[in-house]
Amino acid sequence: MALHARRCALLAGCLAITFPTACQVFVVGEKSATADIATDFTPTNLPLPTEQLSERGRRELVRNLEAEQGFAHRALPMGAGVTLHANGALSPGAADYRKMIYEKGQSAAPGDRVIITAMTIKGDRIIFDLNGGPYAKHRFLSHIQLNDNPVVASNGEQPMGARVTLVFNGSVPEISAPEVKALLDPVIDFGVKSSEQAYADTLPPKLKEAISAHEVLVGMNHRMVLAAMGAPESKVREQQSGDPNGGRYEEWIYGHVPQTVRFIRFVGDRVTVVEIAALGKPVEIHDKPEIQDSDIPGNMREIALGDRKPDGPEGATAQPAPPSLRKPGEAADVPSTQGQVQFPKAKNNPVASAPTDPPDTTGPATAPASQSAPQTTTRGGPPSLGQTGDPNQPPHLQ
Repeated sequence: MALHARRCALLAGCLAITFPTACQVFVVGEKSATADIATDFTPTNLPLPTEQLSERGRRELVRNLEAEQGFAHRALPMGAGVTLHANGALSPGAADYRKMIYEKGQSAAPGDRVIITAMTIKGDRIIFDLNGGPYAKHRFLSHIQLNDNPVVASNGEQPMGARVTLVFNGSVPEISAPEVKALLDPVIDFGVKSSEQAYADTLPPKLKEAISAHEVLVGMNHRMVLAAMGAPESKVREQQSGDPNGGRYEEWIYGHVPQTVRFIRFVGDRVTVVEIAALGKPVEIHDKPEIQDSDIPGNMREIALGDRKPDGPEGATAQPAPPSLRKPGEAADVPSTQGQVQFPKAKNNPVASAPTDPPDTTGPATAPASQSAPQTTTRGGPPSLGQTGDPNQPPHLQ
């Protein structure tokens, strides 16, 4: 009985120690978790065309908006459910918007980079999937099994993307990609400079103004044309007729009838001919250089310290003074020979300079003394290669 009471006391003491630490759970309420989520909204005011979206316009929207990057203007909830009316309100409302983020989670915080990974146009709306979309990609092979084992096992990845639906009144109008970006501004900011815009800001004023006006000048390179006009609708590669060197050129075509069509011809990395064909007007041909080589970055070169600088009206060059350790104005004691090649002087060698007599062929042939004299060696050293008593030999070999 005493043992049972002692055991119960120990058990009660253990429970008293461990129970509070194991069961203390702090739950954050919805209002506290979503207190810092901004829900203020300012609708856009963009004039929209009345024509219905054509097939060519649909392809242009997909080509210019898919894989486009921007930054989130507000917190975006995971999954679908965010609807933005063109020049109208954002649904759901502020309370339901916070509740959606609290229940589903946050796909992107304000200022995070988002990417349009998929885009669908149907009826009166354009559906944008951001950062992979709200649903995982379905693979039909996951439903096929061999011996109760799936052919493709699921990796367990959960979708973390969002979906934003842009709704129009009636049907999707003939709208351009920049106008769609302007309508999405309450949700996504596409105002960040692209690489082409950042490159155009580094160009001289003449080229920068031409790119801002979407004009192509003879002498531009490929990157400048892309910054001014974007990607061409088609490209043609041909060989110049009558060119004895067999030169080839590439022609970029922008526009289609009845719009203005531009034919831009490249030879290498330079625009050589620009043809502008407008409806009801004669074709304009520009084949004269309109910019200088110094206007193109990469061809400009600044004169650095030590380079030759132009001296005189005739373009003569002056060689800068060589570096010296003398102070300014100090006279040189010895004439400077810098810049001249110094050849080594020949040394006076009496053996090499003495004339050699022709061999005497009348008397008996005798061997030289160096060959007839026996070589002397010492124990522990190499054999002598010279005569005995030769002053050039080491002492132990003489």
